[in-house]
Amino acid sequence: MFDMKLEDLENYLKSIMPGKVKLTGIGEIGSLDEQGMKDFGYGKPMLINFTQDDKPVQAVISAMKGDKYGHQYYWDRAAILMFQYETGGLMKRHVQPMGMGYIDRSGRMVPVKDVNEFFILNEKVSGKDYFLDLERVKKGQFLDSDLKMAADFALWLADIHSAKSSQKDLYDRRIRQLIGDSECIFGLIDGYPYPYKDFPEQRFIELEQQLVRWRWKLKKYSHRLSEVHGDFHPWNVLVGSDGDFSVLDRSRGQWGEPGDDVSTMTCNYLLYSLYSGPEMSGDFEKLYMTLWDTYLEKTNDKEMLEVVAPFYVFRGLVIASPEWYPGHPPEVRNALFRFLENILTDDVFEYQNINKYLKG
Repeated sequence: MFDMKLEDLENYLKSIMPGKVKLTGIGEIGSLDEQGMKDFGYGKPMLINFTQDDKPVQAVISAMKGDKYGHQYYWDRAAILMFQYETGGLMKRHVQPMGMGYIDRSGRMVPVKDVNEFFILNEKVSGKDYFLDLERVKKGQFLDSDLKMAADFALWLADIHSAKSSQKDLYDRRIRQLIGDSECIFGLIDGYPYPYKDFPEQRFIELEQQLVRWRWKLKKYSHRLSEVHGDFHPWNVLVGSDGDFSVLDRSRGQWGEPGDDVSTMTCNYLLYSLYSGPEMSGDFEKLYMTLWDTYLEKTNDKEMLEVVAPFYVFRGLVIASPEWYPGHPPEVRNALFRFLENILTDDVFEYQNINKYLKG
């Protein structure tokens, strides 16, 4: 399970139990080899003996091990244990949870008690939101520095994507998340109004059917697993006064498909361009082409064009959403709908001819 010092365990018990607590023993309980036909286990429980105000008490302590079934990261396993802690005692006949905690980097057992919500504290980085630059460009105020920024994005992405991993199950997981996760495609679709006259049920059904085909296609590309940001859009970038940039809110794990990051930013160039006309054109086309051309020149990753389409669908559903972007003119939203449908019909994305996917 994990290396457990008896002193740390006793201190943990004292921190969560009232009264006088003394650890008296610890040992294995059962065996994962004694489960009949079931030959897969998530963790090895340990029997804890202690006294509380001189009265003997027994408890079982357990943790989860990582596996390919959506438990690769410690925060995956934490979510399940938190659920069990919060709800186990609410069910009749269920064993009562007594406490939960985590093991810190030094091996010390730290209690988590009376949890209601978690938070994170990050450093404060100076700078302005990148989307403000895009708003400026939308008003006709285009600068040479805008092209440099798009190129810098591409070079930064090329650099982080150069880190590779051979864990096939993490690529499978990323594609599964892309299609079926609550924050991704199926979840976004469920977030649309129902029924929705601008994109009726049959169109959603056909879109989802296409995405299942793409899911099986992408299973052959697990060799592409790379370090990624996972949510690289204009609202997650801060631009400093020196022209440098910082990023915020990394999402969905360290590893994934590089096309996710490239499509996320370039899809927003498409959105802003559509406010000026029915196609990708003008200054936003320059930004779009600069990012794509610079990235491909640096990486020579032409294979990305074979896998990027469903990632564009994900981002297209985000920026077309009437919940997230209620102010779009009908022609902008409808153009995005045509884009996310049409892009799935090509096995290879023609990034230099993006306007073909906007046609009705």
